[in-house]
This record gives sequence, structure tokens and C-alpha cells, in this order.
Amino acid sequence: MAPAERIVIENCAIATVDADDTEYATGHLVLAGDRIESVGAGPAPEGLTGVTRRIDATGHLATPGLVNTHHHFYQWLTRGLATDHNLFDWLTALYPTWARIDEDMVSAGARGSLAMMARGGVTTAMDHHYVYPRGTGDLSGAIVRAARDTGVRFTLARGSMDRGESDGGLPPDFAVESLDEALAATEATVREHHDASFGALTQVAVAPCSPFSVSTELMKQGAELARRLGVRLHTHGSETVEEEKFCHELFGMGPTEYFESTGWLGEDVWMAHCVHMNDSDIAAFARTGTGVAHCPSSNARLAAGIARVPDLLRAGVPVGLGVDGTASNESGELHTELRNALLVARLGPHREAALTTRQALRLGTYGGAQVLGRAAEIGSLEPGKLADLVLWRMDTLAHASVADPVAALVLGAPAPVTASFVGGRQIVADGGLLHVDEDALARTTREQARRLARS
Repeated sequence: MAPAERIVIENCAIATVDADDTEYATGHLVLAGDRIESVGAGPAPEGLTGVTRRIDATGHLATPGLVNTHHHFYQWLTRGLATDHNLFDWLTALYPTWARIDEDMVSAGARGSLAMMARGGVTTAMDHHYVYPRGTGDLSGAIVRAARDTGVRFTLARGSMDRGESDGGLPPDFAVESLDEALAATEATVREHHDASFGALTQVAVAPCSPFSVSTELMKQGAELARRLGVRLHTHGSETVEEEKFCHELFGMGPTEYFESTGWLGEDVWMAHCVHMNDSDIAAFARTGTGVAHCPSSNARLAAGIARVPDLLRAGVPVGLGVDGTASNESGELHTELRNALLVARLGPHREAALTTRQALRLGTYGGAQVLGRAAEIGSLEPGKLADLVLWRMDTLAHASVADPVAALVLGAPAPVTASFVGGRQIVADGGLLHVDEDALARTTREQARRLARS
């Protein structure tokens, strides 16, 4: 076997986000192939062979790549609509438009969403896609191809809905699948695209949309399918007070009890939002190891409320960050969620003790890796882990007067990304994408958004 080619990065501050939150004021990283070979204080070891590149990262902070744990890529085409609505009114306003997406639109929305995240430090993304109108092409394949072309690590949460308007749901009937169709298509997607190996670029999760758009049978059989195939489970949970009322009226229990009754709590499960949770709900998540994708900007945009993130973390619940769909978080960037997670949490009862800057960074890196079931591979800068990392420039006017680089990253203006690596392969240089024509993509997304609006 040929020796691995090495990239040496030196003279940067490093926040490893390991179990001890180890940091170096000035340190080095050595990347060998797709792995991190060494990380530590001072210059890299002498005598390294096979070094193909040396990066003087003076003035930079190195962190693990950001991990996005909840998104809806297709919504890139419907940004800026229904801006003064709560969740249910927002869904009612937008479902008639979303129900008319096709493969070209989904591809453009996925590429726009991925590009925006990647240029802002995301190295692992996910998409919860659950709208599959009949006869509209290979939507899942279009999303997977978009992630591959952008260069990020990716989880497709293959969603589904089988409760249309005629069954008391919100989406139009022609935009939902039958129970059997949803299960069969989900299984086919897992078998075609899921890679269970260490370092996989593409994985698939089973992801019925939400309690109010999915039958109980789809929830139960979806969980059984995921466990039979050995993949993770994802859905929306406890997002609004209206959802809680819906669950009590329809099922005679709250969302967490309902999820437990359908097999939807466990170490292989993560839920989006989890805003309205009482102490017993949090205890159930902690007891079962169920994860949470926290989406602070979207929660605020839709007036959903303030999630109890400090309480979730203190109970031992895995928590990561999510952009959520860009129809409820128009920026489409995850690094802004580091700041918003901290600020929103401090508006709650814990006030200034709610979250620290290091905890916010952990949510966006290692916490996300936990939630996606990949903490052994990504989420921290440690020897043997995948070389997914970001170099943030901290010596410009926006950040240079802040002595603490982690505080500057979390609390300051969005920091420029000088370099971003996925498995040792660089995907961003000086804030721009290396494998995507951003101007051409902007034109394509605008054209597809206009086409969807006309439909």
C-alpha cells in the first residue's frame, strides 16, 4: 500500500472539541489521506514524509467541520414567503406550492442549500425530504447527487407522508404516498444509497415527516423497517403547542408518549425541534438516548418557542444544531446557529448560565456527530478521526480585537472560511466553493424558484 499523502497545517489556534475540550493557542494538524494523523501544540513533528502541502494558518482558528442535523433543501426555492405565520399556518400556506416540485426543482434547491452551508463551514449535511409528488422523477437521487457534487458528507433522511387533507392532514392528497408506497420507496432508497462503512460519504435514515402528516401505522412500520435495515430514524417532534394539542386530541397522549408507543425513542432516533418538552419528556429522551436537532432561528421565525437546550444537555440528551428549511431560516447557514443557539437560550430561565461559547461550538460539531450516529468518525479533531475540519480567519477587522478565538467565532460576525476539508479533500478556499460555480448556481436556483412560483 502506498504511503498516505500528508497535508500539514501549522501556526493556528485549535479547538479540538474532544472530551476534554482541549485547545491550543498555537498548534498544528497533520492530515494523512482522509484521516487526522496528529494534532497538538507548536509545529508539526519533523521528518514527515509524503508532505504534499504545508499551510501557514497564522491568524486562524481550526475547528471540526460543522454538522447540520436538520434541513429541508427543497425549501430554498420558497424563501421569503409566509413571513408572519406560525407553523401550522405557514405549512397550510406553502404546501400547495411544495406539492408541485419536480426533480429539476429539487436538484436546484438541494444544490443551493448545500452550497450555502458548505461555504460557511458545514462539512456534514443532512436533508429531511418528505414531499414526493407522483411522476416527478428521482427526487432522492437528485439530492444525493447534489451532495456528492458539492463534496460534503451527507445523510438523506428519506421522509414520507400518508395523511393528506382528506384524512385530516395538512398536505394536499396528491402530494402524499400510500403506506405501502412510502415503505417500499424508503427501503429502495436505503438499499440504493446507504453506505454503512467508516468514512461513508452518503447515508440514509428512515424519516416519516411528523405526527400530523403521518399515520400511526407508518410510524410503527417505519421504525421496524429502519431497525431491520440497520439505519437511523428521524422525524419532527414537539415543535409547537398546536402539535401537542393535536396529539392529545387524536392519540390521547402527548408527543413523547406517542413516539414511545410507536417505537420512536432510542439511541438510533433523533427528533427535530423538541421545543415543548416537560421534565418527563426530557427524562424519557435521556433514558433512551434519543437525540435532538435544535433549530433556534427557525423556532424563532415561526414563533414556536424556546427549546430547553440547557436542561436537555444537563440530562445527557444528545443535541446538535440544524439550519431547518430555508423557508423558515432564509440565511441557510449553520454557523449563525452557533450564535443564535447561545443567545436564544439566554432568553430562557437559565439566563447567562444557559450556554457557554464552548457548549455552542460543541452543539454544532460533536453534538451533531452524536445525533447522526457518527461521533466515532467526525465532530472532533483527534488522531484517527476523519479529516473534516475548517480554518476560520480570525485576524480581520471583524474579529482581530477578540482575544478568545472561540468567543470570536460564536459571538462575532460570521467568520470567513479560508479552507474547509472533508476527508482531507478541500471543498472551500477563501470563502468560495472549489467544485461549484456559485454564479451559475444562483441563476439556476432563481430560474427554478420562478418556475415553481408560476406552477
